[in-house]
Amino acid sequence: MKIIAHKIPGCLFFISITLLMSLSCCHTAKKIETAISKKDTSAVVLIANQSSVDSILQVKKTMDNLESKHIDFKTFSAKIKVEYEDSKGKQPNVTAYVHVLKDSVIWISLYATVFNIEAFRVLITKDSVFLLDKINKQVQLRSMDYLQEVTGIPFDLKTLQDLLVGNPVFMNKNNIVYYKQSGNRILLATVGKYFKHLLTLSNDTTSTLLHSKLDDVDLIRNRTADLTYDDYENTIGVNFSTYREITVSEKNKLDIRLNFKQYEFNKELSVSFNIPKNYDRK
Repeated sequence: MKIIAHKIPGCLFFISITLLMSLSCCHTAKKIETAISKKDTSAVVLIANQSSVDSILQVKKTMDNLESKHIDFKTFSAKIKVEYEDSKGKQPNVTAYVHVLKDSVIWISLYATVFNIEAFRVLITKDSVFLLDKINKQVQLRSMDYLQEVTGIPFDLKTLQDLLVGNPVFMNKNNIVYYKQSGNRILLATVGKYFKHLLTLSNDTTSTLLHSKLDDVDLIRNRTADLTYDDYENTIGVNFSTYREITVSEKNKLDIRLNFKQYEFNKELSVSFNIPKNYDRK
């Protein structure tokens, strides 16, 4: 597997968050209200409507089921139809081609769907973000810190790759603060360094992840993300969500829909990132 990446001096740029935030539920434009209150930030599990012994066993069983669904992989590739809407309204659709070499690099090629031309190419490593603007013939580089700054989300390479393959993100399994069974759903809440995380799982032997809601522990910032996972299929031994939606809001709001048209795990991948000599360095 070959990676060709030329580091460039100078100013750099932000990566098309449209894809990277890619995953789950587009609701309304209203501010998402906090699902977990301040008092839920203790390490004590609040169990609803069950005996304590049975509930503790049930929580453990649910967590074991959820962890057994964690998608482990060496490589991942996908073709994704991306629809998104920001504060300026609905934006043109994008087709994203994604290659992930686990814990090493994420490569993304973004095509303008209407014209079927490659508009951007992105390379993300553990500490850097490279972006080729193929329309304006520019190349820019930013640190991972910059990506965190422009998105307002503490992204790192591992979080981004989990987001792309459909694993839960920002979940502190060692600090479960709430658990409840409600009909065919299970509600499970955790609190981590950055976010309170409310997960909705299917109430069956699979404990499939259906919904994920993140609220900032810093009430002043009030970052929220609302994610939904749908259209699961298991044709290659992996329970994979092929349709996802996301709403992210802080000062501004972003809605994204992701429709996975193709995807593969653990195939040999070659990732190249050549920078043409005539591109301006920004």
